[in-house]
Amino acid sequence: MALFHAGWVRNVDYALGASMRHARDETPDWVQSAAALASRALAHGHSRLPLSRTAELFAEIDAEREPPGLPPLEDWLAVLAASPWVCVRGAAGAAIGSAGAPEADCILVLEGEALSLRRYWNYECRLASALLARVAGDAAGGDAAVGVDIVAATGAQHLRLVTGGPGTGKTTQVAQLLVDFARRAGRTPRILLAAPTGKAASRLSEAVRESLAMLVRDGQVDAAVAALLPTEASTLHRLLGWGRDGGFRHDRDNPLPADLVVVDEASMVDLPLMAKLAEAVPAAATLVLVGDRDQLPSVETGDVLAALCEASELPGAPLAAHRRHLRTSHRQAADIDVAELAELVRQGDAEAVLHGLEAGRFRGADWHHASDRALHDAVLAHALPHYRAIAGRPDVASALDACRSYRVLCAVREGAAGSITLNAALGRALDPLRGGEGLFQGRLVLVTENSYRQQLFNGDIGIVWPDEQGEPRVWFDSDSGPRAWLPAALPAHEPAFALTVHKSQGSEFDAVFLALPERGARVLSRELLYTGLTRCRRELRLWASEQALREAIGRRAQRWSGLVERLSAGTQAGDAACNRS
Repeated sequence: MALFHAGWVRNVDYALGASMRHARDETPDWVQSAAALASRALAHGHSRLPLSRTAELFAEIDAEREPPGLPPLEDWLAVLAASPWVCVRGAAGAAIGSAGAPEADCILVLEGEALSLRRYWNYECRLASALLARVAGDAAGGDAAVGVDIVAATGAQHLRLVTGGPGTGKTTQVAQLLVDFARRAGRTPRILLAAPTGKAASRLSEAVRESLAMLVRDGQVDAAVAALLPTEASTLHRLLGWGRDGGFRHDRDNPLPADLVVVDEASMVDLPLMAKLAEAVPAAATLVLVGDRDQLPSVETGDVLAALCEASELPGAPLAAHRRHLRTSHRQAADIDVAELAELVRQGDAEAVLHGLEAGRFRGADWHHASDRALHDAVLAHALPHYRAIAGRPDVASALDACRSYRVLCAVREGAAGSITLNAALGRALDPLRGGEGLFQGRLVLVTENSYRQQLFNGDIGIVWPDEQGEPRVWFDSDSGPRAWLPAALPAHEPAFALTVHKSQGSEFDAVFLALPERGARVLSRELLYTGLTRCRRELRLWASEQALREAIGRRAQRWSGLVERLSAGTQAGDAACNRS
């Protein structure tokens, strides 16, 4: 396949097309190429590939090269529609045909000019069907044992979206919702709180506790009612439970034991996980999704929260009455203007951003635009006092707490402005005898893969600290306080002095050093810059060239999918065609 030999698709993409040719010798090259490109699109977060936009996909892969030649679109679509590997779908997923082959043989789904791997088409169908069932109120006929009495008593919607920027009161809304649910229910409701990562779950727990305490203090809630409400959140993976067969323990056939499920930082939840979550929430329970649509989409496939918000904004859309959007920010101190800066970025107003930064108009934001070469020394000068202060705390509990005060954030992993380079430089400066590779007190550690056996998850951040015998251990926050792990027992991990903006989602820090690469990169987007800026509560040092800022503000983090159309249709047609996976 020419696309593979020219480096446009990966080994795994090529293998998909090659397996089709191996199974059916007559498989045309154009079908192989289409399958490989649909697979390649997944790596960029797209759950479908509009074939008329393949040039944009090639630009995402490598903007410096001339894109390869492809067949004329109409001819390409005709070849795909005639292939037994392809199911052709019409409106709302209705079947049109698959060249006479059994539907189970179809690897690809073609809707108009958009091509999807069938597995991800199924995820979209399943998610849309599950959410539309909630909106339509179809769940009201469920079993009272899973919560119909609670929902009826509270008059609750089965689906709620609570959206808004940082500090707009989303968690206060959640706390009030919990209180209202408990007040109106005939019995103590079963409420579950969750977030995509361990850090986001910890922040949700803390924020709910603070919001409930504030409501009690202000006399809006009785202390006895507040005491009945849960304040501990788990990760979504912990919530759904990992089964022995490699899937989740809770699913459509074994739903969660809950009357109300609240998920924070929903923008971070990818398409497959959101589909499985929506099916695992009991039909009669209420699902509440909380988040900021303007943040970066999930690292994996999909941009689900943005699609839900877009669908809710269409005239007459089924989701319109189920979303509450909050606009006024209350988080950042009155003497800083980072929220105003982030709002201008969100609006795409590059001139206002650059003029304001140049004039020093945004209090709390300090802009530097020197070269990548100067970044190394600037990071060390700014970051080392903060990290040495963390290492100098009297105990591990206060050190873990201090970890929330400061972080270096990067747009990329590789290169002079990347998290790998800056982590290495910071490690060497903090641990000069061992070149930053030792288990020195205060070393920050980021878990990069889920370990269900150890209950450590991608995104969890710990710190190296000696135990009572003086032996180095890696400590993580837990519901019962700091918990120690043998360093050798940790799942895959890396230093966490510098994080990518993606990895920082779900976290907040008093002070942030945000570094963008000097010449920009395809990864730069309005959403990335907005997300990095809004991790800061009090002080921002922004290291970015004018070119990089213009590129970031001018580029949207687009994700191609069919979810908006499925959600706005107001129908569950096509659900029968969606296979469980």
